[in-house]
Amino acid sequence: MSTTLFDLTGRVALVTGASRGIGEAIARLLAGQGAHVIVSSRKLDDCRVVADDICAAGHSAAPFACHIAEMGQISALFEYLRAAHGRLDILINNAAANPYFGHILDTPVAAFDKTVDVNLRGYFYMSVEGARMMRENGGGSIVNTASVNGIRPGMAQGVYSISKAAVISMTKAFAQECAPLDIRVNALLPGLTKTRFASALFEQQDIYQAALAQIPMGRHAEPDEMAGTVLYLVSDAASYVTGECIVVDGGYTL
Repeated sequence: MSTTLFDLTGRVALVTGASRGIGEAIARLLAGQGAHVIVSSRKLDDCRVVADDICAAGHSAAPFACHIAEMGQISALFEYLRAAHGRLDILINNAAANPYFGHILDTPVAAFDKTVDVNLRGYFYMSVEGARMMRENGGGSIVNTASVNGIRPGMAQGVYSISKAAVISMTKAFAQECAPLDIRVNALLPGLTKTRFASALFEQQDIYQAALAQIPMGRHAEPDEMAGTVLYLVSDAASYVTGECIVVDGGYTL
């Protein structure tokens, strides 16, 4: 088998939520495999730190700020991509919101709206714009970061879990309709991963220990442990894989 299956040289990749955590790990790995990576998140300074570090390591990256809950910012991002590169080969929808941690009956309307605006509407229209560019250039690959909460709702994470279940369904819908365009659409479902985004779970020891007790491997994951699955999904190694939602959770959902 060819050792170039994971070579991404010449491909343009966009990673949202890439200024830290799982998104940053994905951006660094894709760049290390030869892709030019657009590092995107809400704050340009944070994007620039990651992009500069990738470039300092001898790889290729550029920062671009985008809040995916804002349709105007999505439009600006894709206008930049068209002007700067004229193509998009890889889209990683990784930015997410989880503003409320508590009983589902007490969910504030503002928290519900923010979660849906980012995790569902944002992913949907990023995928629409990304797939349109890919269609123009003969295909590409989209990976959505969902969550194990999408198949097994997390306690005190009701609306977040609901939104991630919707991402799983959205992944399959896009995969089905975009397959004839040679656009593959898959999802990563991380388990308990040590990130700032998941800090509420780690800061409350009773919740953390209860979660840990349900993981056969007996530990949480690090962001780097999520990136390899994404590399596989966007690479030629997964050329016949679409509509799949791959769980990476240490056995939690067993």
